[in-house]
Amino acid sequence: MTRIPAYLDHNATTKLWPEAKEAMRPFIDEGIHGNPSSSHASGRAARQIVEQARNRVARLVGARSDREILFCSCGTEADNHALHGALELWQRKNGDTNMRRGQGGIVLPHIVTGGVEHDAVLKWLQHHQQRGELTYTAVPPDANGVIAPNSIKTALQDNTALVTVMHSNNEVGTLQPVREIAMVAKESGVLIHCDAAQSCGKVPVDVQKLGVDLLTIVGHKFGAPKGVAALYIRPHLEPFPALLIGGGQEDGRRSGTENTVLIAALGAVAEAADKEGVHFQAHMSATRDRLWLNLKNGMPEAVRLRMHSPIDAVEADCLPNTLSIGMVGIDARKLLQEVESEVEASAGSACHGDGTPVSPVLTAMGVPSEYLKGTLRLSTGRDTTFEEIDAASQALIKGVKAQLLHA
Repeated sequence: MTRIPAYLDHNATTKLWPEAKEAMRPFIDEGIHGNPSSSHASGRAARQIVEQARNRVARLVGARSDREILFCSCGTEADNHALHGALELWQRKNGDTNMRRGQGGIVLPHIVTGGVEHDAVLKWLQHHQQRGELTYTAVPPDANGVIAPNSIKTALQDNTALVTVMHSNNEVGTLQPVREIAMVAKESGVLIHCDAAQSCGKVPVDVQKLGVDLLTIVGHKFGAPKGVAALYIRPHLEPFPALLIGGGQEDGRRSGTENTVLIAALGAVAEAADKEGVHFQAHMSATRDRLWLNLKNGMPEAVRLRMHSPIDAVEADCLPNTLSIGMVGIDARKLLQEVESEVEASAGSACHGDGTPVSPVLTAMGVPSEYLKGTLRLSTGRDTTFEEIDAASQALIKGVKAQLLHA
């Protein structure tokens, strides 16, 4: 019998939760097939499922109305839509991008972001800056990966249209002071978007307490299938500009026939996270902490081990499931190849597809260069067992010893 490897890559994607499977079953077994925009019985049944899911997602993030939730295909789309919409709202308010101010020439909208954001934000900003459509400032983090609210305040300009900052970092797990950053933005009358892709289902996310205008939610990061996400939009931004133009679905904000089966799954896991999130968080924290203790106590003395995640930091908070560690003299990618039959994890972030070995996040945090090549990102989940943790720890320690032996 083939042994299933311990899965410690939940920040890349999670396994399907039982609630998601159950929510999708009627579409397969009972033949639910209607288009939610159709007026006949099958269409009405599909629409009811979509609206039930919308209500569940709204409750998870503390939205005051179901209409504040827009369904879309992925976190990248949600982030892009938030940025695109904020930019267009600024242009509506201030005139087109050729507006002139005295002798200063063209005034472009300006966006402030963190230096550790996902590429769905940073590369979008780079692309549109290169096209001459905006300017942006990326605020560097401190050694724990935290973006300081005062640094955001310093970066604001008269023409700043948006502040966009992630709720938690996908590589090291740092939780950002989003509420404080939102207060800084509001004092200057600037909109704020928060990418909460890694946080929903792991820690509480409440848009009212955070004070954000826009928030990204990604299904496959907490038990739903890949291919479904949502964007929270505060009502005062309506009518929010559309990114996809066509049939006018999602109240005209996102055209395209709704993916009913995946939306149903997202609603189901949102409900589970809303009801059981405290228990999920405690379990993920316990498994993550055990993993760290096993590795710290079991690694050969010859290995210099460093924890990048701010788990024990006084001035920072961390996701309960995330452990980023670095090892001097170890090649993390080769290590994972050697133990792939026993452990599945990431060297840095699994969201980078170009094979680049050096993490921009760790570099921005000032992690010493000798640790970068040997960095592992290990992330536990709702269904991770302590038996998996112990087996994975043993496999990784064994693999490190083998690398040292052949060095």
